[in-house]
This record gives sequence, structure tokens and C-alpha cells, in this order.
Amino acid sequence: MGGRFKSQFSTIINEHQKLRIKSNTMFIETKDLNLYYGSSQALKNINLQIQKNTITAFIGPSGCGKSTFLRTLNRMNDLIAGVKITGTALIEDKDIYASGVDVNALRKRVGMVFQKPTPFQKSIFDNIAYGLRVNGISDSKTITQKVEESLQKSALWDEVKDNLKKPATSLSGGQQQRLCIARTIAINPEIILMDEPTSALDPISTGKVEELIKELVKEFTIVIVTHNMQQAKRISHKTAFFYMGEMVEYDATSTIFEHPVHERTSNYVKGNFG
Repeated sequence: MGGRFKSQFSTIINEHQKLRIKSNTMFIETKDLNLYYGSSQALKNINLQIQKNTITAFIGPSGCGKSTFLRTLNRMNDLIAGVKITGTALIEDKDIYASGVDVNALRKRVGMVFQKPTPFQKSIFDNIAYGLRVNGISDSKTITQKVEESLQKSALWDEVKDNLKKPATSLSGGQQQRLCIARTIAINPEIILMDEPTSALDPISTGKVEELIKELVKEFTIVIVTHNMQQAKRISHKTAFFYMGEMVEYDATSTIFEHPVHERTSNYVKGNFG
């Protein structure tokens, strides 16, 4: 019995260790990442690790590189002429800048929500259905189901379910942004990048989007750029402070705001500049 018990106990310990190793695996990682616009260097040796199903906030003054860095994670900077990137950017240990990477597949996997709501000039329904159709889904029943599911996940269904044929542009700003989030999650990304998603919204709409983000992290890994430091404190697990193209400090959000290591970080979160 003793040997059998030891064997079972050993199996349990091994499985626990495997789960712990898996939970600590970095989902997103950059190593010595540099970005240049021509001869001008915009990002300098960014080393960052992000775990799955977490909310990471990027803060810093305007022009510090946080949005530029965000866009490296789905290769949006590829669309800008003269951009050069060195170093490594990994998602699940695979280099997203390696030759042969399907960028369209990457951007399906890494969705993006922009600063201002960007609804298409289509109905509420077709705003979400469009992305599904582009990605090869043609069955009308499946599309209808995915549209409803995405609107429910974005906390918008109850507000629009009786008006799905109305133009998306008829919605309020906050509703439009939640629609854009619904459109993003409809194609099942693993990561959602958000570039100041509430900067154009009123406080009530901002609160709704923040509550939505805290729900979505159960299914997605979220990286958000924000100028609103209180927002970073409210919703993020970890925060990175950027300044002049460098990532000055990266830690648990509570540490960044309450016990920062670098004086520059301390001055910024106290509102002494920026």
C-alpha cells in the first residue's frame, strides 16, 4: 500500500508541476526589440513578457513609443513605409516576424480596437457578420449565432437586439466602441490590442468599456495603451511605463503606482510631468 500511495502521490505532484509550468509560460514575449522610422529610432531594446489571460497597460507621455510598440504585436507597423524592426517578438514561442509568417492569420489571432470607434457604413448586424464572411464563414445560421454571441460578450446585445438592421453609425460613441469590440472578438482572436479605447468616450461609457474588459480577460489576453492612469490602476494586472522609446519599468500595477523603482516612473505616476 505504501508503494502504491507513493506512486499516486508522485503522479499528483508531477501533474501539479506541469500545470504550474504551463500557467507560468509567457504568452507574449519581446527580446531586444528595436524599431526605426528611417534613421530615427522609436523603440529601444524592449524586453517584455506577458502571461495569458491578463490585462497589461502601457502608460507614458505622448510620443513615448507605447502605441508604436503595441502595433508591433500584430505587425501593423508593416503598413508604414521605411519602418525597420530588429530583435524578436514571440507569441507562444513563435517569432511573428520570421519569414513565411502569414500576417493575415496573425491579425486574425491578434485583434485590435482603435482610439476612436470605427464602425463600418453598414448595419449593426453586418458590421460583425462582415469579418466572419471575410474569414470564410458563409452559413447564415452560424453567422447569426456568432453575431448574437459577440454582442452578448460585448454587453451590447440587450441594447441593440431589436434594431440589428439599423446603421451602426446611429449608435452612441460608447455603443459604437463596444460594437467594434464585438466585431473584433467575433473571429475568435487570442489577443486583443486596445489603443486608448476610451479616450473619446464620456465617463459612463468609459466605465462600461472597463467593466467589459474585465470580463473579456477571462477568454482573451488584453494589452491596452492608456493616458488615463486611474484606468490603468482600475483594470490592469501589470503596467509598463514608456519614456522616449524605452520601457523604463514594468511590474505589477500596484507596484508601479505605489512603489516604483525608478524616479522617472515615480514622477510620472505622481503627475509631475507628461
